[in-house]
Amino acid sequence: MAREIRRMSPVLQQFGSQLWMLLFLLHAFAINGYKSPSCHEVKTAFQLRQIGPLKWVPDVPTTESDMKICLQKGLTCCTKKMEDSYQGAVQREILQTIQSFSFELKYVIVGHNTALQEAFEALIRIAANHTDSLFETVYRNMAQDVTETVKELFTDISLYILGSDVTVEGAITRFLDSLFPVVYSRVINPGIARLSEEYIECLRMTRQDVNPFGQYSKQLVTELSKSLQASRLLSMALNLGVEVINTTEHVTFTKECSKALVRMQYCSHCHGLTLIRPCVGYCLNVMRGCLASVAELDAHWREYILMLEELTNNMAGSHDLELALLGIRSTVNEAILNAQLNGPQLTSTVDKVCGQPEIKEVSPSPENMIAAEDPVHVTKPPMTGKAASLTQKKRELMNYMRGYKTFFASLAERLCDGDLVVRDSSTCWNGEDVVESYTRRVVGNGLKAQADNPEMRVRGWDPTITQINEKLQQSNQMLEGKKKAKPEKWTNTEVGSGDGLLDMETSGDCDDEDGCQGSGSHGIDKNRPIYETTGNEIYTEGKGTQGTSVKKTDTVSVTTTTKPPPEKGSRGTAVRQLTNCWALILTTIALLTHWFL
Repeated sequence: MAREIRRMSPVLQQFGSQLWMLLFLLHAFAINGYKSPSCHEVKTAFQLRQIGPLKWVPDVPTTESDMKICLQKGLTCCTKKMEDSYQGAVQREILQTIQSFSFELKYVIVGHNTALQEAFEALIRIAANHTDSLFETVYRNMAQDVTETVKELFTDISLYILGSDVTVEGAITRFLDSLFPVVYSRVINPGIARLSEEYIECLRMTRQDVNPFGQYSKQLVTELSKSLQASRLLSMALNLGVEVINTTEHVTFTKECSKALVRMQYCSHCHGLTLIRPCVGYCLNVMRGCLASVAELDAHWREYILMLEELTNNMAGSHDLELALLGIRSTVNEAILNAQLNGPQLTSTVDKVCGQPEIKEVSPSPENMIAAEDPVHVTKPPMTGKAASLTQKKRELMNYMRGYKTFFASLAERLCDGDLVVRDSSTCWNGEDVVESYTRRVVGNGLKAQADNPEMRVRGWDPTITQINEKLQQSNQMLEGKKKAKPEKWTNTEVGSGDGLLDMETSGDCDDEDGCQGSGSHGIDKNRPIYETTGNEIYTEGKGTQGTSVKKTDTVSVTTTTKPPPEKGSRGTAVRQLTNCWALILTTIALLTHWFL
């Protein structure tokens, strides 16, 4: 038949390609034995894809003058209402395809985040029981009184990892404040009768001033901050990853994009061609134009994957959560022994601040006798169940995430790699006609490349994508900052202010050269004197606006201030007056001893 047509007049030969298109249309309309043009196949596709009411589809090709997207001369199987429905349908179809691609990634993140949280909780329970066992075996006379205190500490730790508005320093401060009254009445002065609520509160408020636990208060914060911070940041980072995916799953398509998608997917139906597929290059241009803003996430997403890997490595290295949590027991034990060693000095100071409690005679008994624990013989609790799977879950997570490093850069390619386009056929749809190949320029990914997109105009960023991209960038910068952060500085705060001793996201060690306060200075205002007893030495520190002067003798080191500290309540005033007087007396005695001897 084709040979017969080519033998016809030269006029027909000039319009050969148009004639082939006409023959293709006639073939489509004559399918299934129909002798006259029909829109049956178009109506069937319209119904199967649930695009809209079937009454909108004409039975036979008609002349439609209201079309805005699928413009063509002559007869068409489309109407204006069909065209409007095609816009909604094609957006829905593309979003569903994007969601199917991102489902596995989101499932990996959510699933592993849940598994990691369960492992964290299991490990925290083991560490809490391990700490409880210290009081059940070594400090038996304290066990009943500290059960809730230990429980609250590990609850705060769990909340911190989950991202709640608590701090490691705040949790440790509350724990030690509650522990001190029990240590004071059961270890330092086991003959004290039951303390009143008022006296207990006085001990709690005095604890940070007298610093009974010495350097171990700071050590608890330092050891926990790094490990807990890495776990907290990993949890927060995984939640951010889910947020990024959710945002891109519901990306808003512009009008230009919607029109381009309809031309690519459905304008061929108007010709009666329901089986023809878009050319690959054509599809790439349309998808890269529609997802230009999404592709801009690529750079920050790659950084995000690298940061996740560094966080999981930190958790497995020096910041190992298991070691830090199980180490709470030994550090608490050392803190209690430090308080017991300095018992006489602590008692003398507390008596002046809180008064002398009622004393009763207590005969020695196994319950009141404290035996120092040998840390060598402390058995580490076995890691079983979910706690034991923590390392494996972190490894599995990163194995999956590395495979999704180019997810946003390759999204357009994935959309055009499947049933959407044709790869092994001799013909394809280019948005206007059936062709053998797509001849227009194929642009790259990203907003800048779309300036040369021949299929659509891309005006700029999608506002929603802009917001999540900025959030992703800021999170990466924050994580990078934590990775490069110098060792933590112990920032002083007012007692009872509710602020932490350290910024909750900082980590590291602290020494005097860094400008940190000495042991026991945490939680105290810089303008407020600090009283600390350590063995046979007594230190008072303070800092005024005009600087600090230090005098040191063989047994006494006194730091005097040039500006009186502000008053913070009657009890705080009493503490400062007593500590200042006590420091002055000790300084005088020390100086006299030094001069006359």
